[in-house]
Amino acid sequence: MQAAIRKLRRRRKLTAKDIDRFIESHTFPIVEGGSVTFVYRGEAEKVLLQHWIYALPTAQPFQRLAATDLWYLTVDLPENSRVEYKIEVRSNGKADWILDPLNPLLAHDPFGANSVCQASGYERPAWTLPDAETRSGRLETATLKSKVFGPRQLEIYVPGRFRGSRKYPLLLVHDGPDYVRYAQLKVVLDNLIHRLEIAPLIVALLQPGKRLREYAGHPDHSRFLVDEVVPFLEREFPLIPEASSRGLMGASLGAVAALHTAWSHPGLFGRLLLQSGSFVFSEIGSHSRGPEFDPVERFMNRFREKPGTPAERIFLSCGVYESLIYENRSLAPMLQRSGMEIRYREARDGHNWENWRDRLRDGLSWLFPGPLWMVYE
Repeated sequence: MQAAIRKLRRRRKLTAKDIDRFIESHTFPIVEGGSVTFVYRGEAEKVLLQHWIYALPTAQPFQRLAATDLWYLTVDLPENSRVEYKIEVRSNGKADWILDPLNPLLAHDPFGANSVCQASGYERPAWTLPDAETRSGRLETATLKSKVFGPRQLEIYVPGRFRGSRKYPLLLVHDGPDYVRYAQLKVVLDNLIHRLEIAPLIVALLQPGKRLREYAGHPDHSRFLVDEVVPFLEREFPLIPEASSRGLMGASLGAVAALHTAWSHPGLFGRLLLQSGSFVFSEIGSHSRGPEFDPVERFMNRFREKPGTPAERIFLSCGVYESLIYENRSLAPMLQRSGMEIRYREARDGHNWENWRDRLRDGLSWLFPGPLWMVYE
């Protein structure tokens, strides 16, 4: 229990002013060494912490402080952890999940927002923040008349100081607009390219029509990328034609789609960046994740039997607080045995966009290292 809470508990009689002073003199949640105290103020019958840490109880109850409207919960949280959460407030037969009113730090995703707890040692990487000195790339929009899916909008990142006389590596990013919106991908690309940590890239930001179908190892998706997207971009931009300068990237199901495309077209993509992949497979005693994952499971079973060489280099990352940590851990050594160069990273984080954002520098700089010899104008 935090020292500040212990001090409040020792008081014989607490007043509203005492609680006010406590709230005003702290930032929340309170981080102290390896423990974190979450605090909620308000009338309720019960208050719970709803978090996304795999293998821990999803809902953990707060304690009420004496006869006040202050509730608290202290949990152990290892250094460098980052956790997204909400607070559940139960009253009058209703249960509401709310953002932490005392914590302004939020993370956003396609479903809304979560409050964020940053444990001791965690800091948002500086290279994920906008830098006024960085030369900004631009986002272009193009319409591809696909025979596979019909008309599809493509958003394309073009690096700052783009020159038509140079040739560029190509990276195809699954859920690309979400990477830009929730993982600051454009800011990251601008910064890392400007600092010569990664090569200037042409980046296609892919957006699926029916994500669960297209990204679950479906041949139509890989055919769309290989037969239509890559040739279209090769016509529009000066691209390096070698596989070592062509990559695929994705998170969750997007990582499955990237792996499936490279595996089913060996020799075309030399670089893969796979984050928190939904690499579910069948094994004795395993539990099904639902019928929507059956195609993924069938693909992964085939892949594990004959992995081949889908790429020359593969960067894998996963959060230790994710339910997918086992599948990702088991994939790394299997790929290494197949002769590919593998780099695997874990983080004390969950299945979320900011976890994926924080791993981008490691992945991109290894797959597409910066041209430190190049002198910009």
